[in-house]
Amino acid sequence: MTIDERIRAVGLTVPDHAPTRAAFKPFNQQGNLLVVSGQLPLRDGKVQWTGAVPEAVSVDDAKAAARLRVLNVLGYVHQATGGNLERVTKVLKLGGYVVTSPGFADAPSIINAASELITQIFGDRGEHARIAIGVASLPLNAPVEVEATFILED
Repeated sequence: MTIDERIRAVGLTVPDHAPTRAAFKPFNQQGNLLVVSGQLPLRDGKVQWTGAVPEAVSVDDAKAAARLRVLNVLGYVHQATGGNLERVTKVLKLGGYVVTSPGFADAPSIINAASELITQIFGDRGEHARIAIGVASLPLNAPVEVEATFILED
């Protein structure tokens, strides 16, 4: 099964991204190393959830936000690979950041949703190193941000 077929099999679609006007690039490639900048839970340009987990955003919604972040990351991988996600030979690292309410110490469980989706999509190629930490705030008051590093075939 191809990567695109796996994405469709779980009922998801990789978004197309418009060019950004930020002070940084949404992805950067050097040789076969591709780094995708942190992505927020945006859909159609709008943050889907806002606030801290679990006070303002439920754990389930935060996990949904993490999965949406993976799709946005893959949108930039799609751009970088000319639309060929099969060029990904390894998901090297996933970084996840969760805005947490005081006393909530389980940010890793939120980022597990992103890790599990990456592995489901890429199979063995998706097994990755990871960081998952709780933070005080993220841009646009988003509850979750995910970044990733990939190895592409030459």
